Amino acid sequence: MKYFSVLSLIIFQIQLLRAQEIKYVLNNETTEIKFLSNNTAHILKYQGTHAPVKNDLIVLNIQDAGLKTSVKKTDTSLIIQSSVLMIELNKSNGIISFFDKNKNRLLAENKTEQQFQKIDDSVMHISQSFSLSSGEAVYGLGQHQNGKMSQRNQTILLKQRNMDIAVPFLQSTKGYGIYWNNYSATIYSDKQNVMNLTSEAGNCVDYYFIAGKNADEIIDNYRKLTGKAPMFPLWSFGYIQSRERYQSQEEVVDVVRKYRALKVPIDAVVQDWQYWGSDSHNWNSVQFDNPNYPNPAAMIDSVHAMNAKIMISVWPSFGEKSAIYKEMEQKHFLFDFPTFPVNNGVKVYDAFNPQARDVYWKYMNRNLFSKGIDGWWLDATEPEQQKTDNTHEPDTFNTSVIKNAITYFGNYKTYNNAFPFESVSGVYHNQRNTTSDKRVFILTRSAFAGQQRASSMVWSGDITASWQTLKDQIPAALNYSLSGMPYWNADIGGFFSGTNYPKGNKDLLYQELYLRWLQFGVFTAMMRSHGTNTPREIYQFGKPGDVAFDVIRKYIGLRYRLEPYIYSAAWAVTSQNASLMRALIMDYPQDKNVYDLGTEYLFGNSILVAPVTDSIFAKNASALDTVSTVTTKIYLPEGDWYSFNTNEKIAGGQWINQSSTLSQMPLFVKAGSIVPLANEAQYSSIQNFKTLEINVYPGKDATFELYEDEGDNYNYEKGKYSIIKFNWNDKNRTLTIDAGKGSFNGMPKHHFFKINVVELNKKKAVEYNNAEMVVQF
Repeated sequence: MKYFSVLSLIIFQIQLLRAQEIKYVLNNETTEIKFLSNNTAHILKYQGTHAPVKNDLIVLNIQDAGLKTSVKKTDTSLIIQSSVLMIELNKSNGIISFFDKNKNRLLAENKTEQQFQKIDDSVMHISQSFSLSSGEAVYGLGQHQNGKMSQRNQTILLKQRNMDIAVPFLQSTKGYGIYWNNYSATIYSDKQNVMNLTSEAGNCVDYYFIAGKNADEIIDNYRKLTGKAPMFPLWSFGYIQSRERYQSQEEVVDVVRKYRALKVPIDAVVQDWQYWGSDSHNWNSVQFDNPNYPNPAAMIDSVHAMNAKIMISVWPSFGEKSAIYKEMEQKHFLFDFPTFPVNNGVKVYDAFNPQARDVYWKYMNRNLFSKGIDGWWLDATEPEQQKTDNTHEPDTFNTSVIKNAITYFGNYKTYNNAFPFESVSGVYHNQRNTTSDKRVFILTRSAFAGQQRASSMVWSGDITASWQTLKDQIPAALNYSLSGMPYWNADIGGFFSGTNYPKGNKDLLYQELYLRWLQFGVFTAMMRSHGTNTPREIYQFGKPGDVAFDVIRKYIGLRYRLEPYIYSAAWAVTSQNASLMRALIMDYPQDKNVYDLGTEYLFGNSILVAPVTDSIFAKNASALDTVSTVTTKIYLPEGDWYSFNTNEKIAGGQWINQSSTLSQMPLFVKAGSIVPLANEAQYSSIQNFKTLEINVYPGKDATFELYEDEGDNYNYEKGKYSIIKFNWNDKNRTLTIDAGKGSFNGMPKHHFFKINVVELNKKKAVEYNNAEMVVQF
C-alpha cells in the first residue's frame, strides 16, 4: 500500500503536467522517466528520493510544442507513451522496456547488479545493462581503431586517447539510439546479447532514449538534444596542405607559392607546433617566439595575397616559461598531472573553468587571430595524460595520472571525457563573440557528444601508414558519423610513415598507399595531407607527367569539381541535421548485407565510395603505372547504379568485382540522383558555382538543392543565402529548375548550367536568371 499511495500521488501530479513524467520509488531507489519530445525520453535513476545535483554540460533545453503524452497504470506496470514511443516500467523490479508506436519492443533493461558501486569517498561506478536482440547491429560510440563496423560482441573503453574518440552515443538497426549522459571513462560491453554500460564515476544512471524510423531520424533527434552543427567556411572544403612541420615563415609561404606556380588547387596551409621555439619550457606559448618567424603578420598576409588561408596548431598545455602558463598558474587554472612533453614543467589548463577558457582565448586572439589566422588546429584535446616515464596510462579505469586532479566542477575522473568539448567550445564561443565576419573552423583530435555545435572537425589521430590502417579508417569514420558527429578526416598517408616505409615518398610502395589514401580523402569532410617522417606536398612526388604527381593532381582537381555538391551537403548537415559520410545502413536499413559492411559508404546522398585498400605493386614492381589493376569486391544495394567514371549502368542488389588502375577509384552514383560539378578552380569561391555541369542520373525522379552563401561569415544565420532546386521527372524526361529562393551579397546574377542526362547521352546548355525554367529531354 505504501508504494501504491506514492504512485497515486505522483500520477495525479503528472497529469497536471500534461502527463510527461513518471517518478517511481522502489527499495529506496528512484526512477524518473520524462519525455522531452515525441521521440526522446530522459531516464534517470538514483539512490534515495532526492535527485542528485549534476552539472549538465551537453544536453540542451528542448521545448517541443508538439509533444503529447499519456500515462496509464496497471497492476504490474506504469506506461507512458507519445505518438512515437511507449515506455513501460515494471513496478515489481523497476526494469524499463521501450516499444515503438505499434508496441514492437525496441529494447529492454536488464536487472543490473551493482548498479551503484561505491569505490571510495569520491567515486562511485555507475552501470546499466540492456537485452539486445540476436539479429540487431549496433553502431556509434565515437571513433575506434578496431576495424569493426557493427560494435556487437565487442568490449570498448570509451576514454579520450590519441586515435580513440569517446562519444557515448550508440544506435541500433531496431530503430533507437541511446545517449549515455556520463562524462567519465565508460566501458561498453556486449556479451551473449547483454549490453552493459559502466562508467568510472557518477552519482546516477542518466541516459536518453531516442526512437526513430531510421538512422537519419535518430541523428536528427540526437542533434536536437545536443546541438546543431554550424556551417564551416567554404575554403575548408578545398585542399589543405600540412606537414610535421614547416620550420620557417618562408617555408610556409613557399608551399602556397609552389602550388600556385604548378596550377594545382590549394586552399590552406597548416603551421604545426614549435612556431613558439624548440624549448619545451616555453611549450605552446601561443605566440611566434621562434626566430624563424620574424614577421608572422607578413607571412599571413602573403598567404592571403595568394588567395589561400592559414591554420595553426594550439595545444591545451603550456610550458612554465610562457606568459600564458604564468597567468594560468597565478589564477590556479592549471592541472598538476604529467602531460606531453613530460618532465618539462608543462601543464594542462582547466578547460571546465570559463575564466580559464577566456584566458586561453585572450592569448590566441592577441597573438594569432588578430594577425589574420583563419582556422585552428587544437591538438591533443584529450588531453595527453602521460606518466613521467613518457608512457601512456593503461586502457582501464583507475588511472593514477589524474587520480587527484580537480576541475572547476569537481573530481577530474567525473568529467574526463568532456574535456575536448569544453576546450573546443570555449574557442568557438570566444571567436563568435569577437567577430561574425569569419566563421570558426576547428580541427581537433578528440571530441565528445555535442561538440558538433562548436564548429568541430576531428581527425583520426596519429595513425601509422599501412594498408590495414587505411582499411580501418573507413569503419572508424562511419561509426563516428553514426555517433551523430558529422565531420571527420584522417592524415592522408598516415601520420607515421617511417615505421613501414623508412624511405618515405621515395618508396614507390608508399607512393601507392599515399595515392589511394588521397583518393579516399577526396570523399571525407576535409581533404588534408599531413604527417611526419616524409613530406607530402605534391611536388615531393615528382613532376607533371610522373604517375604519382598526375594522380594526385587529378584527385585534388576532382575535389574542387565536387565542391558545389559538398557545400550543399554541408548545408543539409546544418539545416536538416543530415550526415555527410553515410554508412549504407542509413539508406538501406532493411538490407542485412550492409549491417556489417565497413568498406564502402555514401558520400552525401548520391555517390557510393569504395576506397581501394589493397596494393597493386606489392610484388615485383620497379615503377608505378596506370595500366596494372587491382580488383575490389563491392556491394551495390538495390536499384540501378551508374559508374561515376564511365557512366555504365549496373543493376544493384548484387556484389560486383571492380577492377581499378592506380588512377581509378570505384565510384558509383545511384539512379535518381542529380550531381552538380564545377569547373576546376585554383581555390574555393562561391563564384565557382556560377557555371556548373548538372549531371542527371535517370531511372527515378530526383531532386537536388544547390546552396550558396557568402562563404566565410555568419550572414547565413540572418537568412543571407540562396537555394536553387532542381527537379528531375523521370517519366516526362524534364528537368525543372525552380525560381531561386533567397539572396546574399555577391550572389551571381546569372548561372550557366550544362545539363547532362547520363543514360540518354544528351546535353543542353541553359542560362538561368533565377526564374523557373523547364528543360525537356
